[in-house]
Amino acid sequence: MDRPKQDGVRNRLLRLMPPEDFARLAPALETVSVPLRELLILPLQPITHAHFIEEGIVSLVADTVEGRIEIGVIGYEGMCGAPLVLGADRTPHTALVQSDLVALRLPATILQAALDESAPLRSLLGRYVQSLIVQVGHTVYANTDLTIEARLARWILMTHDRLQKDELILTHEFLAMMLGVRRPGVTTATHVLEGSGMIKARRGRIIVTDRDKLEDLAGDAYGPAEAEYERLLAQG
Repeated sequence: MDRPKQDGVRNRLLRLMPPEDFARLAPALETVSVPLRELLILPLQPITHAHFIEEGIVSLVADTVEGRIEIGVIGYEGMCGAPLVLGADRTPHTALVQSDLVALRLPATILQAALDESAPLRSLLGRYVQSLIVQVGHTVYANTDLTIEARLARWILMTHDRLQKDELILTHEFLAMMLGVRRPGVTTATHVLEGSGMIKARRGRIIVTDRDKLEDLAGDAYGPAEAEYERLLAQG
Protein backbone atom coordinates (compact mmCIF):
# COMPACT_ATOMS: atom_id res chain seq x y z
CA MET A 1 0.00 0.00 0.00
CA ASP A 2 1.36 3.40 -1.01
CA ARG A 3 1.79 5.82 1.85
CA PRO A 4 -0.09 9.11 1.42
CA LYS A 5 2.01 12.22 0.95
CA GLN A 6 1.18 15.25 3.03
CA ASP A 7 1.00 17.61 0.07
CA GLY A 8 -1.30 15.16 -1.72
CA VAL A 9 -4.07 14.88 0.89
CA ARG A 10 -7.11 17.13 0.98
CA ASN A 11 -7.95 16.81 4.67
CA ARG A 12 -7.06 20.08 6.35
CA LEU A 13 -5.95 18.57 9.66
CA LEU A 14 -3.49 16.25 7.96
CA ARG A 15 -2.14 19.12 5.88
CA LEU A 16 -1.71 21.29 8.98
CA MET A 17 0.17 18.67 10.98
CA PRO A 18 3.87 19.21 11.62
CA PRO A 19 5.66 17.11 8.97
CA GLU A 20 7.20 14.85 11.61
CA ASP A 21 3.74 14.04 12.99
CA PHE A 22 2.32 13.31 9.56
CA ALA A 23 5.31 11.07 8.86
CA ARG A 24 4.61 9.26 12.15
CA LEU A 25 1.01 8.54 11.12
CA ALA A 26 1.40 8.01 7.37
CA PRO A 27 2.39 4.30 7.46
CA ALA A 28 -0.87 3.48 9.27
CA LEU A 29 -3.20 5.69 7.17
CA GLU A 30 -5.48 3.63 4.93
CA THR A 31 -7.71 5.11 2.22
CA VAL A 32 -11.27 3.80 2.54
CA SER A 33 -14.52 4.43 0.68
CA VAL A 34 -17.65 4.34 2.82
CA PRO A 35 -21.18 4.32 1.38
CA LEU A 36 -24.10 6.53 2.35
CA ARG A 37 -25.68 5.80 5.75
CA GLU A 38 -22.85 3.56 6.95
CA LEU A 39 -22.12 3.96 10.66
CA LEU A 40 -18.53 4.87 11.51
CA ILE A 41 -19.18 5.07 15.25
CA LEU A 42 -21.84 3.20 17.19
CA PRO A 43 -23.16 4.63 20.48
CA LEU A 44 -21.28 3.44 23.55
CA GLN A 45 -19.16 1.05 21.49
CA PRO A 46 -15.34 1.29 21.36
CA ILE A 47 -14.08 3.65 18.67
CA THR A 48 -11.62 1.53 16.72
CA HIS A 49 -10.50 4.12 14.16
CA ALA A 50 -10.28 7.82 13.49
CA HIS A 51 -11.32 8.92 10.00
CA PHE A 52 -9.71 11.97 8.41
CA ILE A 53 -12.26 12.99 5.77
CA GLU A 54 -11.09 13.56 2.21
CA GLU A 55 -14.48 13.74 0.47
CA GLY A 56 -18.05 13.58 1.72
CA ILE A 57 -19.72 14.28 5.04
CA VAL A 58 -20.27 12.54 8.36
CA SER A 59 -23.12 13.54 10.67
CA LEU A 60 -22.83 13.30 14.43
CA VAL A 61 -26.23 12.15 15.59
CA ALA A 62 -27.91 11.97 18.99
CA ASP A 63 -30.47 9.21 19.47
CA THR A 64 -33.50 10.36 21.44
CA VAL A 65 -36.85 8.82 22.35
CA GLU A 66 -38.35 10.79 19.45
CA GLY A 67 -35.74 9.66 16.93
CA ARG A 68 -32.37 10.79 15.66
CA ILE A 69 -31.26 14.39 15.40
CA GLU A 70 -28.03 15.74 13.99
CA ILE A 71 -25.79 17.68 16.37
CA GLY A 72 -22.67 18.15 14.24
CA VAL A 73 -21.26 17.89 10.72
CA ILE A 74 -17.76 16.84 9.68
CA GLY A 75 -16.20 17.15 6.23
CA TYR A 76 -12.73 17.51 4.78
CA GLU A 77 -11.93 20.14 7.42
CA GLY A 78 -11.96 17.60 10.22
CA MET A 79 -11.89 14.10 11.58
CA CYS A 80 -14.43 11.61 12.85
CA GLY A 81 -13.37 10.23 16.22
CA ALA A 82 -12.93 13.39 18.27
CA PRO A 83 -13.47 11.57 21.62
CA LEU A 84 -10.13 9.83 21.05
CA VAL A 85 -8.37 13.20 21.23
CA LEU A 86 -9.92 13.76 24.65
CA GLY A 87 -8.84 10.38 25.98
CA ALA A 88 -12.25 8.72 25.62
CA ASP A 89 -12.76 5.45 23.77
CA ARG A 90 -16.51 5.75 23.17
CA THR A 91 -19.41 8.20 22.95
CA PRO A 92 -23.21 8.03 23.29
CA HIS A 93 -23.51 9.56 19.81
CA THR A 94 -23.60 7.94 16.38
CA ALA A 95 -21.40 8.92 13.42
CA LEU A 96 -23.44 8.44 10.24
CA VAL A 97 -22.16 8.85 6.69
CA GLN A 98 -24.32 11.53 5.09
CA SER A 99 -22.66 11.60 1.66
CA ASP A 100 -20.52 8.92 -0.01
CA LEU A 101 -17.24 9.14 1.84
CA VAL A 102 -13.55 8.86 1.10
CA ALA A 103 -11.38 9.03 4.21
CA LEU A 104 -7.94 8.19 5.52
CA ARG A 105 -8.54 5.72 8.34
CA LEU A 106 -6.18 5.46 11.28
CA PRO A 107 -6.31 2.87 14.09
CA ALA A 108 -7.27 4.46 17.40
CA THR A 109 -4.25 2.95 19.13
CA ILE A 110 -1.86 4.59 16.66
CA LEU A 111 -3.51 7.99 17.09
CA GLN A 112 -3.51 7.77 20.88
CA ALA A 113 0.17 6.79 20.95
CA ALA A 114 1.04 9.72 18.68
CA LEU A 115 -0.94 12.11 20.88
CA ASP A 116 1.00 10.89 23.91
CA GLU A 117 4.30 11.49 22.14
CA SER A 118 3.64 14.82 20.41
CA ALA A 119 2.47 18.00 22.14
CA PRO A 120 2.08 19.88 18.79
CA LEU A 121 -0.19 17.14 17.43
CA ARG A 122 -2.22 17.10 20.63
CA SER A 123 -2.56 20.89 20.43
CA LEU A 124 -3.68 20.87 16.79
CA LEU A 125 -6.31 18.18 17.22
CA GLY A 126 -7.40 19.67 20.54
CA ARG A 127 -8.10 22.99 18.82
CA TYR A 128 -10.11 21.16 16.19
CA VAL A 129 -12.19 19.46 18.89
CA GLN A 130 -12.84 22.88 20.45
CA SER A 131 -14.11 24.17 17.09
CA LEU A 132 -16.40 21.14 16.85
CA ILE A 133 -17.77 21.88 20.33
CA VAL A 134 -18.56 25.43 19.19
CA GLN A 135 -20.36 24.06 16.14
CA VAL A 136 -22.44 21.72 18.31
CA GLY A 137 -23.35 24.65 20.56
CA HIS A 138 -24.62 26.65 17.60
CA THR A 139 -26.63 23.64 16.47
CA VAL A 140 -28.34 23.57 19.87
CA TYR A 141 -29.11 27.28 19.50
CA ALA A 142 -30.47 26.77 15.97
CA ASN A 143 -32.66 23.83 17.00
CA THR A 144 -34.03 25.77 19.96
CA ASP A 145 -34.64 29.24 18.56
CA LEU A 146 -34.80 29.14 14.75
CA THR A 147 -37.61 28.34 12.37
CA ILE A 148 -37.38 25.18 10.30
CA GLU A 149 -36.64 27.37 7.27
CA ALA A 150 -33.67 29.02 8.98
CA ARG A 151 -32.38 25.69 10.28
CA LEU A 152 -32.64 24.21 6.80
CA ALA A 153 -30.75 27.20 5.37
CA ARG A 154 -27.94 26.72 7.90
CA TRP A 155 -27.76 23.01 7.20
CA ILE A 156 -27.58 23.56 3.44
CA LEU A 157 -24.78 26.10 3.93
CA MET A 158 -22.77 23.72 6.10
CA THR A 159 -23.21 20.91 3.59
CA HIS A 160 -22.36 23.24 0.70
CA ASP A 161 -19.14 24.28 2.47
CA ARG A 162 -17.98 20.71 2.85
CA LEU A 163 -19.01 19.27 -0.52
CA GLN A 164 -18.01 22.44 -2.40
CA LYS A 165 -20.56 21.95 -5.14
CA ASP A 166 -23.95 23.51 -5.76
CA GLU A 167 -25.90 20.30 -6.32
CA LEU A 168 -26.50 18.38 -3.10
CA ILE A 169 -27.97 14.87 -3.05
CA LEU A 170 -30.51 15.17 -0.25
CA THR A 171 -33.91 13.57 0.24
CA HIS A 172 -36.65 15.15 2.36
CA GLU A 173 -36.71 12.00 4.49
CA PHE A 174 -33.01 12.34 5.28
CA LEU A 175 -33.31 16.07 5.94
CA ALA A 176 -36.19 15.45 8.33
CA MET A 177 -34.07 12.99 10.30
CA MET A 178 -31.09 15.34 10.40
CA LEU A 179 -33.15 18.34 11.51
CA GLY A 180 -35.31 16.36 13.93
CA VAL A 181 -38.61 17.42 12.35
CA ARG A 182 -41.42 15.74 10.45
CA ARG A 183 -41.03 15.26 6.73
CA PRO A 184 -43.96 17.58 5.83
CA GLY A 185 -42.15 20.38 7.70
CA VAL A 186 -39.06 19.90 5.55
CA THR A 187 -41.20 19.87 2.41
CA THR A 188 -42.83 23.15 3.38
CA ALA A 189 -39.50 24.76 4.33
CA THR A 190 -37.95 23.64 1.04
CA HIS A 191 -40.81 25.27 -0.87
CA VAL A 192 -40.26 28.51 1.07
CA LEU A 193 -36.53 28.56 0.25
CA GLU A 194 -37.21 27.72 -3.37
CA GLY A 195 -39.90 30.38 -3.63
CA SER A 196 -37.41 32.95 -2.32
CA GLY A 197 -34.85 31.99 -4.97
CA MET A 198 -32.34 30.47 -2.54
CA ILE A 199 -32.44 26.94 -3.92
CA LYS A 200 -33.96 24.77 -6.60
CA ALA A 201 -35.47 21.55 -5.35
CA ARG A 202 -35.47 18.43 -7.49
CA ARG A 203 -36.32 14.87 -6.57
CA GLY A 204 -33.60 13.79 -4.15
CA ARG A 205 -31.52 16.91 -4.86
CA ILE A 206 -31.16 20.52 -3.76
CA ILE A 207 -29.34 23.03 -5.95
CA VAL A 208 -27.93 26.10 -4.22
CA THR A 209 -28.71 29.22 -6.24
CA ASP A 210 -28.20 32.12 -3.80
CA ARG A 211 -25.82 31.64 -0.85
CA ASP A 212 -26.19 35.25 0.30
CA LYS A 213 -29.92 34.81 0.86
CA LEU A 214 -29.33 31.53 2.68
CA GLU A 215 -26.82 33.24 4.98
CA ASP A 216 -29.27 36.07 5.67
CA LEU A 217 -31.97 33.57 6.62
CA ALA A 218 -29.65 31.47 8.81
CA GLY A 219 -28.50 34.60 10.65
CA ASP A 220 -25.92 34.23 13.39
CA ALA A 221 -26.53 30.48 13.66
CA TYR A 222 -24.19 30.21 10.67
CA GLY A 223 -20.79 31.90 10.58
CA PRO A 224 -19.47 32.14 14.15
CA ALA A 225 -18.58 28.42 14.36
CA GLU A 226 -16.95 28.57 10.93
CA ALA A 227 -14.94 31.65 11.93
CA GLU A 228 -13.86 29.95 15.16
CA TYR A 229 -12.58 26.96 13.21
CA GLU A 230 -10.45 29.26 11.04
CA ARG A 231 -9.17 31.18 14.08
CA LEU A 232 -8.25 28.08 16.06
CA LEU A 233 -6.64 26.23 13.17
CA ALA A 234 -4.62 29.30 12.20
CA GLN A 235 -2.82 29.14 15.55
CA GLY A 236 0.66 27.66 15.50
